[in-house]
Amino acid sequence: MNTNVPLLSVDPDVSIADSELVAELLGRSPRGLKSIAIRADNGSPVVIQVSSLVDEKPFPTLFWLVDKQLNYAIDRMEAGGFITLCQARVDASTTLQQELAAQHQAYIDLRHSLTSPEEQNTLENLGFSAPLQQRGIGGIQNFSRIRCLHTYYAAHLVVPNKVGDMVDDYWLAEGISFSHLV
Repeated sequence: MNTNVPLLSVDPDVSIADSELVAELLGRSPRGLKSIAIRADNGSPVVIQVSSLVDEKPFPTLFWLVDKQLNYAIDRMEAGGFITLCQARVDASTTLQQELAAQHQAYIDLRHSLTSPEEQNTLENLGFSAPLQQRGIGGIQNFSRIRCLHTYYAAHLVVPNKVGDMVDDYWLAEGISFSHLV
């Protein structure tokens, strides 16, 4: 572990060992780390939960993908144009658009429920509460747009969503699996 990386903005309930693992996976100190939301079968962090308030600024991305294998696989998918394919499916389906909108709202509600009263007060006092209530998965404001598969997939591993389903379907069709996931 890289003990030279300072561990900043880490919730006191997160162990030092977990903080160090996350720092190693990110290649930098985790900011606003609240918990390890999903772990691999060996205990390694896969998805972390991040505070909605980091360094006195709103942070709408509740879940962050830190697993190197998944990140690399998703990088390749994005580079290959998978977002465009997913976006075409969303654009062609009113039903899918409605489902995504509902999933973004559920994410907003979950993020709010996981935000401490102190953080909520600070967000309100800084004027960030209302704008944060308009940002869904990955901070997206237009709920029918797909920007980043990483944020959708991190959220999907915690609470399934349609974009994550599309990623899973692609991997299944390609015979790609990640045996290290529990």
